[in-house]
Amino acid sequence: MISTGAWTVAPEPFDSPVAATLWRAYYTEVSDRWYRRTEGRDTDPDELDRGVAAATGAEFAPPTGTLLVARYRGTPAGTAGVHLLDPATAELKRVFLRIELRGMGGAAALLAAAEDAARALGAERIVLDTRRDLVEARALYTGNGYAESAPHNGEPYAECWYRKEL
Repeated sequence: MISTGAWTVAPEPFDSPVAATLWRAYYTEVSDRWYRRTEGRDTDPDELDRGVAAATGAEFAPPTGTLLVARYRGTPAGTAGVHLLDPATAELKRVFLRIELRGMGGAAALLAAAEDAARALGAERIVLDTRRDLVEARALYTGNGYAESAPHNGEPYAECWYRKEL
């Protein structure tokens, strides 16, 4: 667990009610941002339900993964998931903070905890993908030592890939 002032970050079961609520908030934000950019609309509610249900987060279960939840003064505020792609490479996914709590140090605490979790899983490097329009995420990664890299997956919405040696 990491604790920095009002922030704490600790592992959470991927299928807990807290994790489910934060996953839905994350998915809603990135999906709505995609559709607003590409089609000028929010995500259809039925499509949102299908998308949330399709990605269970089971890859974040031990022994090859970890889901972390950040809490601000005890209130669930964000997530980061790490899972092994191979024995030396961890993938970072679902990095998210509620909008109203951004800019208060929670993202850095989540990222530090995710890197620690990746090391604990035995990883020597961590990789991730994101979209160009998620400029806040891209700034977080580059500001914390991540370098753009070649694609490591074929995710349909991925536009940028990053890597950091641990």
